[in-house]
Amino acid sequence: MGIDPNNPVVRLCAEGVQAEMAGRREDAAALYRRAWDSRADDFEACIAAHYLARVQSDPASALHWNQLSLQHAEAVADERVSGFYPSLYLNLGKAHEDLGDREKAREFYQHAARQLDALPEGKYAEIVKRGIAEALARVS
Repeated sequence: MGIDPNNPVVRLCAEGVQAEMAGRREDAAALYRRAWDSRADDFEACIAAHYLARVQSDPASALHWNQLSLQHAEAVADERVSGFYPSLYLNLGKAHEDLGDREKAREFYQHAARQLDALPEGKYAEIVKRGIAEALARVS
């Protein structure tokens, strides 16, 4: 079961990514907030919180949204979120690293590394794998 690109939350987040890539961070944040406000279940909440974490201006807020994303992912009762875990753990590690807690960061980076098999092969998987390897090198 994959992610439905026609899901309204997924569409809003995809538009947000496009806005981010175009340098329109405030527009992206507004789209992610709309996604959060229109979430209907834990799966959609996981996605929206994941993207909201990206546009936070301080590490504590990023940590909050990443924790919320993980909490909602864990509440989803099927495999739709399995591919999110490497990125979720990577982002949680980065938030802890940015807050100066290298030990906690290392724990989350190690969790991320253990979840890599959940990612389908491709460009996204390579980006996440590289991110995890670089993160582990920073906190080792």
